[in-house]
Amino acid sequence: MDATPATAAPGGRITANGVDMYYEVHGQGEPLVLLHGALVGIGSCFGALLPELARERRVVAVEMQAHGRTPDIDRPLRVEHLAEDIAALVEGLELGEVDVLGYSLGAAVAFQLALTRPHLVHRLVLVSMSFRAEGMYPEVAAGIGELTPQDLEGTPFHEEYVAVAPDPEGWSGLVERVKDMDAPGNTPEWTPEQVSSVAAPTLLALGDSDIVRPEHAAAMFRLLGGGVPGDLTGLPSARLAVLPGTTHIGAMEREEYLAPMVAEFLAADAEDAGKAGAS
Repeated sequence: MDATPATAAPGGRITANGVDMYYEVHGQGEPLVLLHGALVGIGSCFGALLPELARERRVVAVEMQAHGRTPDIDRPLRVEHLAEDIAALVEGLELGEVDVLGYSLGAAVAFQLALTRPHLVHRLVLVSMSFRAEGMYPEVAAGIGELTPQDLEGTPFHEEYVAVAPDPEGWSGLVERVKDMDAPGNTPEWTPEQVSSVAAPTLLALGDSDIVRPEHAAAMFRLLGGGVPGDLTGLPSARLAVLPGTTHIGAMEREEYLAPMVAEFLAADAEDAGKAGAS
C-alpha cells in the first residue's frame, strides 16, 4: 500500500493506492472522515452539513477516485477499491481510529472499510445505504442504467465537477464509470452474517422518500444489533433514523436533523464513560 501524506490546511493531497486523492480538513477534535456519494464532490454533497459537524470535530472530507478534484486512474470504480484507498488515506495521514460518515456510495465504502479494516473504524454513520440490491426500489436500478451525461448537465453536481475537476471534460466518463459500478455483479452484496459481524457502533439514516426501502433499513438495523429494548446497561450500539419529508438527494441537505443526531451519537462513548465513572 502506497500512502504519501500531504499538508492539509484545509485542502491537501495524498497518494493512496496510486490515486492522487484530494481531501480537506475542517475544525478540531477527534477525526471524522466524510465520504460522498456518486457523481458529487465535497461541496455539492456536504456543503450544508460539514460546517455543523466541524463545530466539534476535526472533519476530514475526501473526494474519491474520479470525483471532484481527484483525478481518475486506469481502474474501474468499485466499492472494494475505494475502501482500500480510504484505508491508505487514514493510515497515511496517521489519523488512527476514526469515525466515518458516508452517504450513498460513500456509505457502502465506509461499511466495506469497517468490514475489512475494523481496526481503523471507531463509529459509523451510514446515510442512504442498502446492503443488497433488493434494498432499493427496482425502478432505481433501471433508471441508473438509462442515465446519460446530458441528463445531469446543469445540475449542481455537474457544475461543481466542471469547476473543480482536473479534467472538466471528463464528466461523461465519470457517469459511465458510475453506471458500470452499479451494474449487476459489480456492486458488492453483503450477507446478513457479514452485516452482523461489523462491531463498530452504527447509526443508519435515510429519508422517508429515499431510494432505499425503509423495510430494508430496518432489517439492517436489526442485523447490527438494534431493535431490542434498552435496559439498565444502556442502549444497543445500533441506531436508526428516518428523516421526514426527505428524498435520497435531499438527505444531505437535512443538516438540521442530521447534525445534532450525528454529534450526539458520536459523543456516546464519552457519555457512557461518564456514567460508568459515576456508578
